[in-house]
Amino acid sequence: MKTLKFSNGDTMHAIGLGTWKSTGGDVKQAVKDALQAGYRHIDTAAAYGNEDVIGEALAEVFAEGEIFREDVFITSKLWNDSHAEGQVIPALEESLKKLKLDYLDLYLIHWPVAFRNGVDSPKKPEDYLTPEEAPIIETWKQMEKAKNDGLTRHIGVSNFSEKKLKDLISKATIKPEMNQVELHPLLQQDSLLAYCKSENINVTAYSPLGSGDRSDSMKAEDEPNMMDIETLKEIARDRSAIVPQILIAWHNHRGCAAIPKSTTKDHIIANFKSADVSLTDSDMKKIAKLDRHFRYITGKFFEEPSKGYENIYDE
Repeated sequence: MKTLKFSNGDTMHAIGLGTWKSTGGDVKQAVKDALQAGYRHIDTAAAYGNEDVIGEALAEVFAEGEIFREDVFITSKLWNDSHAEGQVIPALEESLKKLKLDYLDLYLIHWPVAFRNGVDSPKKPEDYLTPEEAPIIETWKQMEKAKNDGLTRHIGVSNFSEKKLKDLISKATIKPEMNQVELHPLLQQDSLLAYCKSENINVTAYSPLGSGDRSDSMKAEDEPNMMDIETLKEIARDRSAIVPQILIAWHNHRGCAAIPKSTTKDHIIANFKSADVSLTDSDMKKIAKLDRHFRYITGKFFEEPSKGYENIYDE
């Protein structure tokens, strides 16, 4: 299994279990199945509403005495309603309580957008805090304190553009150690990836398989299905693999982690076995030609120009 390395020597498996949209008994069993299959990287977030059941799964697995807390890299994320002064550490402590953990391995600012406390999903402009009311750097300073206090070993961001990263780095004491963004062959983001590498910021790809199971309200008409792309199907046949494995292996070949989500045991195992799939230079060149800057997660649902959020990704 390829790993991503942090400056202090910590490592994270390049293939993790994503848990967005997974809840209840399904995600609890998925975490257990993943750990049994060899996964040592679990990704969740306060907004997913599943930290409590993931915590139950982790506690039960650790109690068996074969896999230990220090063996598993666990990520969670700060929701948009807890950016203001004095809100980050209580939010992190609530995640720890639900996950039944003493510390996280990685804590991320989920989006570069701030809501009023208690707002899960904004319905009106008044639900937002402007960038002036809740500056990212002030949120970040609380993230830095959480790391210094030992609540999380590493801190980072999610859905941050190169522009936003540069601004944050220019003001931060501790540089972000991770940027988790949408990445796949249709959205390759070469410039952002190169910038992160130049700053020693690790990158994790979310929706690496295209997020086909997200709600219809988030889908575009006639959006592409990566499972049907002929180039990927041909490479999969050549490598005695399946398309999801090619997609995950592609990320690993680019030096990124990927967090495919599944609650089906066979799919969880197959995704993990992507670590054994080798792509040639020719494969990578063919996949490079698929880039069309297509986003499955547009970020439009958080854009509110009257509150200073015109273009989430600065495009």
